[in-house]
Amino acid sequence: MTIVQLVGGGSEPAGFAALYGPFLAAAGPDPLVACVLVDEGDAAEYFAQWTERLRSVAACRTRLVAVPIGGCADLSALDGADAVLVGGGLTPAYQASLAVPLADYLAGRPLPYAGFSAGAAIAADRAVVGGWLTDGVQLCPEETGEDLEEIEVRPGLGLVAFTVDVHAAQWGTLPRLVEAVARGEAERGVAIDENTALSVSGGTAGVGGLGRVHLVARAAGAVTVRSYRAGERLPL
Repeated sequence: MTIVQLVGGGSEPAGFAALYGPFLAAAGPDPLVACVLVDEGDAAEYFAQWTERLRSVAACRTRLVAVPIGGCADLSALDGADAVLVGGGLTPAYQASLAVPLADYLAGRPLPYAGFSAGAAIAADRAVVGGWLTDGVQLCPEETGEDLEEIEVRPGLGLVAFTVDVHAAQWGTLPRLVEAVARGEAERGVAIDENTALSVSGGTAGVGGLGRVHLVARAAGAVTVRSYRAGERLPL
């Protein structure tokens, strides 16, 4: 079974089983998980944290795939892996380095995928990569802009047919996604709270973890928002 697990960020251990358990189960017994991280000088440190986090949920092996910031990924390091996890960091850097090569790789070799924060955002067909202004008007806190000012939506991995924003409740990014949908840059999207995941598999999508997933949709000229708790399923 192939799964796309979208995690909105967060580091609360109480949520780890719900966030990463479905992904690891889909990868099989004692899987080898390739951890893809854009290296801002701290990839080794974050890789150790990811190894500890995943092994707290289920037995697994991990392999670091470090991507130089501003560079391209050597995706031959994914060969032999049973699953791929893409971590967090500067979302525009993840999109620039991974959107094309990783999309091509996974199209030819589908694997269970977990995206954390930036890794969740770029999983979309159309990825919100940052920004905090729309036509110069503030929508969310400046520090959430990811080194961008105006909202930017760029091509993503195309693993899911909706747009994704993250850290929704904690960073106040839901208005950014609402604006992207209202402007027609995305037909619909989900804003995911920290310590919360949306699991997409077999045409269905369910919420797990400690927070909520907020579904943003546009129809008949109006944008609607509905929030879903753990255990609920989304009509995607």
